[in-house]
Amino acid sequence: MTNNQAFRLIVVPGVVIDRWARTWAERRPGNRLELVPAEAADAAGLMPGEADAGLVRLPVDRDVFHAIPLYTEASVVIIPRDHVLNAAEEVTLAEAGELGDAFLRPLDDVLEWDAPPAGGLERPATTAEAVEWVAAGVGLLVAPQSLARLHHRRDLKYRTVTDAPQSSVVLAWPRDAHSDLVEEMIGIVRGRTVNSTRGRPGR
Repeated sequence: MTNNQAFRLIVVPGVVIDRWARTWAERRPGNRLELVPAEAADAAGLMPGEADAGLVRLPVDRDVFHAIPLYTEASVVIIPRDHVLNAAEEVTLAEAGELGDAFLRPLDDVLEWDAPPAGGLERPATTAEAVEWVAAGVGLLVAPQSLARLHHRRDLKYRTVTDAPQSSVVLAWPRDAHSDLVEEMIGIVRGRTVNSTRGRPGR
């Protein structure tokens, strides 16, 4: 492996990389970690041409990529600060919708709905725009908790939705591009120590 070779890692919105990035810097000081921000819908298309691996959301094409599951997020409903749902710790989709609020479903929605809740005629282009619509009183937004945190506003709150689809984050890389640096990143996200035996690629 060539020293000073950069490792390019796609990171989609909501994924926090700080701890893993620090571990990488400690273990691979000669290999700069280059983060490549990408929207969830575009992330897989950037590999293998633009990056070595990615912290991305499912689904990914398992014929093209190895993928190691990392975690699955709770979904939340984002609501105005003075909304009646603030009185509850968690809600169902039916409870969130029974007051007549429309559900906003942005075009970059990362949740895989079998039957999306009824919404307005227009769909905001992005999750960030949908959050603005919630603040304006246009409707409610169901999203992974990390995206609610990412787009936090003081005039909004969120509550866990117990029966909404959830979003899973994986480390993915092209099946034909496994390398020592990819193996190092696998060990880091799996919490292996420096002396741990390296495992086989994820399936």
